[in-house]
Amino acid sequence: MRYVRLGKTDLEVSAIAFGTWSFGGDWGEFDADEAKNTIARALDLGITFFDTAQAYGFGASERLLADALWSRVGRDKVIVATKGGLRKEGSSLQRDASARWLREGVDASLRNLRIDYIDLYQVHWPDPKTPAEETGRVLADLVREGKIRHAGVSNHSPRQMTELAQYGPVETDQPPYHMFHRDIEREILPYAARNDIGVLVYGPLAHGLLSGTMTAQTRFAADDWRSTSTDFTGEKFVRDLEVVQRLKQYAAARGITLPQLAVAWTISNPAVQVAIVGARHAAHLDDPARAVEIRLSESDRRDIGAILENAVAIIGPAPEAMP
Repeated sequence: MRYVRLGKTDLEVSAIAFGTWSFGGDWGEFDADEAKNTIARALDLGITFFDTAQAYGFGASERLLADALWSRVGRDKVIVATKGGLRKEGSSLQRDASARWLREGVDASLRNLRIDYIDLYQVHWPDPKTPAEETGRVLADLVREGKIRHAGVSNHSPRQMTELAQYGPVETDQPPYHMFHRDIEREILPYAARNDIGVLVYGPLAHGLLSGTMTAQTRFAADDWRSTSTDFTGEKFVRDLEVVQRLKQYAAARGITLPQLAVAWTISNPAVQVAIVGARHAAHLDDPARAVEIRLSESDRRDIGAILENAVAIIGPAPEAMP
């Protein structure tokens, strides 16, 4: 495993983080014991950075992560990141980065994770209804109170980060980034590099598309968000599967797997420190974790870019679109 400093923080983290979104219920049913075994495998592979969120099952994912971690390692051996700022209202998710809700979220996450402090707390999505001053000041207060060590954001634009940073800490950003979603290369990554903002990206396997196991006949469970996503149905899905086949051939010619190529491509961008990888089965984590050993040159990225010219961008889910 390779370890890196995360932006302007003092956190030294593994370049591969383990993400627990799939343990919150948005990806269909899963086996809790197998999930814990997968987290144990992550530790065996040298992964020390674990990312979760309040909204991943509103406590379910955080509690499972705590059960898996604290039975195997001490608190000082891992870096725990979580996110807040989404609130359940009926059957829908609402953005809420108000001071009151973030405070309630931090306290809930501390209880669920069974820890005294959160290494990195991130505002999950921008909230247009809450003034940046209110959000920024409560993040600064939470740092001073010792409940969180560092604060960052997820899914925020440079303008939103700049505004928030006037009032509180913005040390990291967690955007989506993979071969089928590259728009952060235009503004977000250059902004992060200029301001020493740590970048930990989610979705490097394109929500499973770059696992290489999907076909045009692939169907998803009704409680899996992909079952209703236009990214994974119809002509768009078929076109992207054709690109995936070419990428598989490119990876095979290099003697590596497609998941290894996908993750290596993501972290070969110098503005990206960490790729967040999720897995439900321990065996599925090995290939992505080994991607840190693969070095892609600018020539490699150009060759891959030529293959991706025929790709249709995957937008991915927003809170309001979750089933």
